Amino acid sequence: MPSFKPVTALTRGLDVLRVVNELREATVSALHKETGLDKATIVRMLETLEHEGYVTRSPSNSGYVATGRTLQLSRGYDLHHRIGLLSEPILTEFRHRIGWPSDVALFDHDAMIVVQTSRETGPLFFNRRPGFRASILETSIGRAYLAYCDPAERERIIARLRVKPDVRNMLASEPEKLEALLADVRARGFACMDDAYSEREYSRQMWAMAVPVQDDGGIHATLNIMMLRNAITPDMAVERFLGPLKDTADRLANVLRNGE
Repeated sequence: MPSFKPVTALTRGLDVLRVVNELREATVSALHKETGLDKATIVRMLETLEHEGYVTRSPSNSGYVATGRTLQLSRGYDLHHRIGLLSEPILTEFRHRIGWPSDVALFDHDAMIVVQTSRETGPLFFNRRPGFRASILETSIGRAYLAYCDPAERERIIARLRVKPDVRNMLASEPEKLEALLADVRARGFACMDDAYSEREYSRQMWAMAVPVQDDGGIHATLNIMMLRNAITPDMAVERFLGPLKDTADRLANVLRNGE
């Protein structure tokens, strides 16, 4: 248990900085929509972050962008870079094999962080680059991780998400529904993107299926396939791609375990 209650101002400032990073260029209105903070608080946070050199006004003066100083915040964390490099050739080969792009993601406190992707520029890219933080409860990569991680860890994650006011975390407050969903993932051997997430992020044009990257040592990451709804049905995708997806996840687990 923590010795003190979290410092509210600090958590709000970090939320604002996180969203500025995600949006690349963020207006006060966009930050209000993403964080739920009132606009006066957001302005104070932005002015503080600007004073400290972490954000600055965009060249168009229409919003705020992160500065190079934010890179200092990640110098002590390089696991995602290492796994991203190890994953890249496997993802490239997998895309050539099946024709659809994939992401490799790691669990990171309250989200899944994409560490490597085979998405290319064009209609299937949708600005999802390595470093993107994805919802745990709504995405296939998050659901696959939650379904297969250690039960004690699962409870800690759900408890953490339950106290974070976010539409993406609503399922954390419905334990019976969530457990049924995760049990179904384990029974089928794969997870799917939530329809509401697909609607919000992709106008229902895309969906995804994901599996855990795991071995006897536990779950290391998750691996998905992103597909267009009007090009392939879920049943067809499972029939054609679930086997290759699991084989690729096993290969990736072996590479991550051996570090080569």
